[in-house]
Amino acid sequence: MSETVDVVLIGGGVMSATLGTLLKELQPDWKIVAFERLGEVAQESSNPWNNAGTGHAALCELNYMPNADDPAKAIGINEQFQLSRQLWASLVERGILDAPSTFINATPHMTFVQGEKDVAYLKRRYETLKDQPLFAGIEYSEDSRVIHKWAPLLMEKRRKGVPFAATRVPSGTDVDFGAVTRQLFDHLVERGLDLRLDSEVRKLRRQKDGTWEVRYRHRVGHTPGSVKARFVFVGAGGWAIKVLQSARIPEIKGYGVFPIGGQFLKTTNPELVAKHRAKVYSQAAVGAPPMSVPHLDARMVDGEGSLLFGPFATFSPKFLKTGSVLDIVQQVRLGNIGSMLKVAVTNLDLVKYLVTELLKTRSRKIDSLREFVPDADGDDWELIQAGQRAQVMKGGKLQFGTEVVASADGSIAGLLGASPGASTAAPIMLDVLQRCFPDSFEAWKPRLQELIPTFGTALNGDAQAATASMSATAEKLGLPA
Repeated sequence: MSETVDVVLIGGGVMSATLGTLLKELQPDWKIVAFERLGEVAQESSNPWNNAGTGHAALCELNYMPNADDPAKAIGINEQFQLSRQLWASLVERGILDAPSTFINATPHMTFVQGEKDVAYLKRRYETLKDQPLFAGIEYSEDSRVIHKWAPLLMEKRRKGVPFAATRVPSGTDVDFGAVTRQLFDHLVERGLDLRLDSEVRKLRRQKDGTWEVRYRHRVGHTPGSVKARFVFVGAGGWAIKVLQSARIPEIKGYGVFPIGGQFLKTTNPELVAKHRAKVYSQAAVGAPPMSVPHLDARMVDGEGSLLFGPFATFSPKFLKTGSVLDIVQQVRLGNIGSMLKVAVTNLDLVKYLVTELLKTRSRKIDSLREFVPDADGDDWELIQAGQRAQVMKGGKLQFGTEVVASADGSIAGLLGASPGASTAAPIMLDVLQRCFPDSFEAWKPRLQELIPTFGTALNGDAQAATASMSATAEKLGLPA
């Protein structure tokens, strides 16, 4: 007979870790079981080498503000990131997260563009954002000497004649989401969470008493097991759609996902690392998915500095790096095949982009790097494989962002999609709590506001509150105010 627990978390990434942490703070007596199909947590999308570590706050990412005169989406993303910052700051204060430098480091966020059209766009974007409280301190320049001071590698040996411009926000961050995930799970295990590694969830079945039977299999020995849960959260990256489909909830009907992989060029050359202390984003190529915006990033992982450039899109039918080659086919249902075929027909630019990327040789990837670092030496850089991302397909459209899919009764929820993802884990999990536990949420609010002080308010509408909040989290996280 299966044991019954309060909560099952499927997937050992930052989303499950964040939700588990919030639930333990709200209901310390609840029994929580977490399943991870690999031998350690944070080995897929949350692993620091499977993502760029950008604390996505729309400070430099142009795809969050395609219209330079409309800052609404950029402001919304920044508001969400502030909630994550506040949660991390609270967890550091309580000793749940380790010293801030183990997972978050100050790294200015920059945007760099070339050509008259993009320079004009970036200047308009700057004029739109400079008076927004959450973007206070943003700087703009077309002066090569100023940009060289901000990021020397961008300007050394750059040819004259092509207009260029850059913006810079000193308060940007680099985040090791793998470290965040591991530290949160370590704390949860200390508080009684049952973490079951090498355990792959195979099927979910609704029981007559309203609970979910979670059937799983040990990857070593293939012995089966099951547990019943009052609530299930699926935070398994691209694998989430497979689990939600197995649960047969009507809300998943019509959804599909399209997997896109990536590679980065990486260097640990101390001279190069010392010259580039920023994350620099530019415009995406025509037809490229938003997650493929080229960027040159300073990284800090396990105390070692490095630089990443990319991503270069790759294709695999797998939904996870360690997934199955049958993933893309096994998701097909009568309810989503029409939508998926429409996506294929209406996204020929994406297909063309992917084919172009797949045909790129290493030398051509180095040429792409030289658009950012004109005098880059290919011998300094190695190619590494990044994580798999699963873009949401729904209603015949390829969607950008993340989306929570929850059953009508709130007994199960899962997360689909990619960027900004981990950076906005706190607000996404607050949304899960509000949608799935409506009867408890009001009672939980005071505790949630202790952890996330501005939860429920909009910071950007109050310059004084925005400044106070960002200063408070900066102090607790060892970041510049």
